[in-house]
Amino acid sequence: MVIQQLEYIVAVDRFRHFAKAAEECNVSQPTLSAMIQKLEQELEVKIFDREKHPVVPTEIGRKIILQAITTLNDFNRVYEIVHSEVNQLSGKLQIGIIPTISAYFVPDFIAQFKQLYPEVALSIIEAGTADLSEKIQNGSIDMGIISLPGDLTDLFYIPLYKEKFVAYFSEKSKINTDALCLKDLPKNKLWVLRDGHCEQRSLINACKQTEFGENSYEAGSIETLIRIVEKNNGYTIIPELHTTLLSDEQKTNVRNIAEASAEREVSIAIRKDYIKERMLNAVVDTVKKIIPMHMLNPKIVKYAVRL
Repeated sequence: MVIQQLEYIVAVDRFRHFAKAAEECNVSQPTLSAMIQKLEQELEVKIFDREKHPVVPTEIGRKIILQAITTLNDFNRVYEIVHSEVNQLSGKLQIGIIPTISAYFVPDFIAQFKQLYPEVALSIIEAGTADLSEKIQNGSIDMGIISLPGDLTDLFYIPLYKEKFVAYFSEKSKINTDALCLKDLPKNKLWVLRDGHCEQRSLINACKQTEFGENSYEAGSIETLIRIVEKNNGYTIIPELHTTLLSDEQKTNVRNIAEASAEREVSIAIRKDYIKERMLNAVVDTVKKIIPMHMLNPKIVKYAVRL
């Protein structure tokens, strides 16, 4: 048994496809298949059921793959320890982020991160919380920047900052007050994001508990919602930091929401066996440069993250 064989079975389990796993591992498919068959012969068990499409691990195969993941993480941790002492931070970093954060977050994050860590190959994808959770768990991405509550049963998370929600009104619909309570929000013409944006949905549910009307409409992004509001009147709920992207004229249409429940906590989600501590702290340190200090979680301000 060699390390490469463990890497191959983990890759096949991730992609459920021998050709894609071989491409990921930079070997030919015959080489990968032969190495896995050799491992199966050595262990005298079948790790994968090749008759099913896509290929799936057998019952004993799932147990072997879980142990292989643990073994590979322990193996890679040795290199992480050495690199943390002698090398500039380098390598690949794949981050996922939910759409309601990305618009105001990603441009500044990329600029700051590339300036601080030029040797890191940074890749960012945008997806919903459920999709990011799955990608983190199967190793497709290193970490996700998400909003709680989320499906974090099998993940570990580091709280980054808390952000309030605000109401954005059309010129004709806006209310002449600086701050609103949930019960004060109008009973109709609320424009909301489509299902999957759980933090806005949670706030809308709180509105409905105050006899909020059911006359709502769905769109795909905050930018779309704002344009819909401006063209069709009504209002929507947007994250506080998204207001930094508004013009001075648009900012006059923003109203604060008084309740403490009108906020979200943004966190980094990682696998519980994630080992790249330096990379994780590089992300946290970059976040601290682009998010206002008063919004940051006090722990990340005072301490480095320890895994």
